Amino acid sequence: MMITRKLFLLFLFAFITASGYCQLQTPRQLYPGLFEAIQLSDIFPDNKTFVDAVVRREPTDIIKDYNNQKDKAGFDLKKFVADNFIAPGSKTDIFKSDVSAGIRKHIDTLWKVLYRKHDTVSRYSSLIPLPNDFIVPGGRFREIYYWDSYFTMLGLQESHKADVIKNIINNFAYMIDKFGFIPNGNRTYYLTRSQPPFFAMMIDLLAKDDGEKTLVKYQPELLKEYAFWMRGSEKLKPGEDFRNSVRLDDGEILNRYWDESDLPREESYKKDVDAAKETTQKPGDFFRNIRAAAESGWDFSTRWMDTTGNLSTIQTTSIIPVDLNCLLYHLEVTIAQSYKLQGNISKQQFYLGKASTRKNAIQKYCWSDKESWFMDYNFKLKHTTTFHTLAGVYPLEFKLATDKQAVKVGDELKTKFLKPGGLVTTFQRSGQQWDSPNAWAPLQYMAIDGLNNYNQTGLAQSVAQSWIGTNMRVFESTGKLMEKYNVVDTDIKAGGGEYPLQDGFGWTNGVLLNLINKYHMDNL
Repeated sequence: MMITRKLFLLFLFAFITASGYCQLQTPRQLYPGLFEAIQLSDIFPDNKTFVDAVVRREPTDIIKDYNNQKDKAGFDLKKFVADNFIAPGSKTDIFKSDVSAGIRKHIDTLWKVLYRKHDTVSRYSSLIPLPNDFIVPGGRFREIYYWDSYFTMLGLQESHKADVIKNIINNFAYMIDKFGFIPNGNRTYYLTRSQPPFFAMMIDLLAKDDGEKTLVKYQPELLKEYAFWMRGSEKLKPGEDFRNSVRLDDGEILNRYWDESDLPREESYKKDVDAAKETTQKPGDFFRNIRAAAESGWDFSTRWMDTTGNLSTIQTTSIIPVDLNCLLYHLEVTIAQSYKLQGNISKQQFYLGKASTRKNAIQKYCWSDKESWFMDYNFKLKHTTTFHTLAGVYPLEFKLATDKQAVKVGDELKTKFLKPGGLVTTFQRSGQQWDSPNAWAPLQYMAIDGLNNYNQTGLAQSVAQSWIGTNMRVFESTGKLMEKYNVVDTDIKAGGGEYPLQDGFGWTNGVLLNLINKYHMDNL
């Protein structure tokens, strides 16, 4: 009997995963010595280029030849790299848009440009094979990303691409089952950290099409993700922390960002090594703080720094982020709902109790009457952090704020955060990309949706109009949708950060299409 192509590919994927073909060593582990030499050189301006490269032959042979040749006269490292590796390209670099066809046509075409087949992983690639096709953000981001994908899905749902949404969710469920968590992205060098836990939000999105049974179907993975974030928390005494969990002095457990590694990031190796020279922290502590900020998705922002706002003072692992804990509150509520659908009332009440305790703790430690804003909390210093950030809108998105608090948050958004092009991320101009004057699609969406939850519909629409207008102006002048935007000086491109401005761009496309449809603003 003939085997269908789909069945064959499933067998092939299972074989590849079980065999040595899909090894999970990182580039640094595969190419000791050579990796450091390449990343500290100027062969590739972007360190991510080499770690995403495709190898031409066996790594053991490459390392043997490198060690034999490196100290000889006339050795050319750049030529050696070119002879042994194929540098990755970007499909969005070669994609040319037809502005006259309109924004909807552009986004619809981009879904195809950003689409990746799951069964095309090269041997010894840092790319982790997945069982289903997926969407990448674009530009230098050639793999699936965790929290990006939720906001991309908002547009995929508007485009009636339910199958693509299911494929992405099933990829994440696969990684939870395989690794115990969803990595930052499907690269071996991301296997030490996750990203903001939006998996439950993705399940909610799918449930709009497939019904509440979706929560029960993915309950095992929801529980595993929760276990990842709460590892070791039950053994903590007041004032202690372990991995992603912190038990505060009064006994409450809240969460922080954390990375299992205390080495320089492989994809930003030189920048991390150079930055460590400017800090008074121990190198391992500094690198873990840098990595924890990468897990947050806000890499980088004065949000994670002391009052000077200098990267050398980064202290991510000392900070309890308000947005992370709102997401985990939602995860607890979602798990409770999945048990309710099964008729398991005792388990439902158990997780509702967890959620209620977390909600009270968020109110206690993160709300500031003085600032009229939800702030992050530095549990080492035992006070809220200094800087206002747009993460403060998350309690509105998850309905954790009181009505009075929501009014105050709305006033702050209107008078301080709202700029000509949308909501600015922070008030600090630090040169970091998650600070002023930059703005990002996911935060605009969370703010708009949160305001609507508290019937502040006029302000929500004003934010949406400003953001859509910014996207449309840049599209009409460049034919592109960008990763981030300058919303203060709207005639200037966004900047800052570790790499040039990227276009594509998955979550920008998703949020823009969602808002255009919601507010019928095609022609701003």
